[in-house]
Amino acid sequence: MSNKLRVGILGGTGMVGQRFISLLENHPWFEVTTIAASPRSAGKTYEEAVGGRWKMTTPMPEAVKNIVVMDVTDVKNVAANVDFVFSAVDMTKEEIKAIEEEYAKTETPVVSNNSAHRWTKDVPMIIPEINSNHTALIETQKERLGTKRGFICVKPNCSIQSYTPCLWAWSEFEPYEVVATTYQAISGAGKTFKDWPEMIENVIPYIGGEEEKSEQEPLRILGTLKDGEIVKKDGLVITTQCIRVPVLNGHTAAVFVKFKKKPTKEQLIECLRNAKGAPQEFGLPSAPKTFIQYLEEDNRPQVKADVDFENGMGVSIGRLREDTVYDYKFVGLSHNTVRGAAGGAVLCAELLKAQGYISAK
Repeated sequence: MSNKLRVGILGGTGMVGQRFISLLENHPWFEVTTIAASPRSAGKTYEEAVGGRWKMTTPMPEAVKNIVVMDVTDVKNVAANVDFVFSAVDMTKEEIKAIEEEYAKTETPVVSNNSAHRWTKDVPMIIPEINSNHTALIETQKERLGTKRGFICVKPNCSIQSYTPCLWAWSEFEPYEVVATTYQAISGAGKTFKDWPEMIENVIPYIGGEEEKSEQEPLRILGTLKDGEIVKKDGLVITTQCIRVPVLNGHTAAVFVKFKKKPTKEQLIECLRNAKGAPQEFGLPSAPKTFIQYLEEDNRPQVKADVDFENGMGVSIGRLREDTVYDYKFVGLSHNTVRGAAGGAVLCAELLKAQGYISAK
């Protein structure tokens, strides 16, 4: 009998759900025992339910092929078979908020990839290296929900992963004004080029809702925990443009920063290379040994060369240089469906286990 925690994947047939299943194959702490999806997939084996829509570059794990998919709305029965769940359901925002709370109230922790609860007052939104202390909000949330072990924790938007870690690493120099343009991969929309041939040799200068998330979510991540809620980071303003580009995986950001305390380039690079947090201190299974790498070459980071740095869990930075209008500018790159989505959520779950919030029922 395995001593691994039993994991359920809510929305397991979609692209992010598939990424969860791929990443959790042979995980040392977690084992996928339950997959739930829409009623049209319920009752089929996972292999049948996905059919020809498997979008990962690695094969579907043998261990999940014959799992019979459950109806995600059958909350009581899904929850009875798991210790906690990852949520990647494709529903309206209000439906997601309701069903994630319903799962939490069955005393089942929910680690969500969805945006629905990112601004719920007592739900922590976590990049584990940066704000692991925000998980203390869970105690306040459990009081509201009336639970002993059930809660919701979310990871932030994929687009902020390529520049927010830098702002955190440079906090001693007090960045106060940021302009960022993100060049976002099509997998962020759950697509491949086969699904979305219109994106081949094309650029779309609009991604619905993305700019507000990219401007506001870093302020909550970098905020402080006070009186049972997160107070957004004060004195920092971020403005963004978010553009869809013909890349499968990897969000790139071109970023300009002003600092209250002017650093040298060498100081900034040293801060990036020394950046680490709770995942590295705990030695979590999915934690990158190097959270942020700095690349000296003028033509890096590149998606093809760098998106899989640290198995897609590391952040790559390059082209840091002084600017004539802002203090400095740089280019960042992160893997949007690994660090930015399922992998970031898996790391959150590992952190929550290490902190004692997730355990066997």
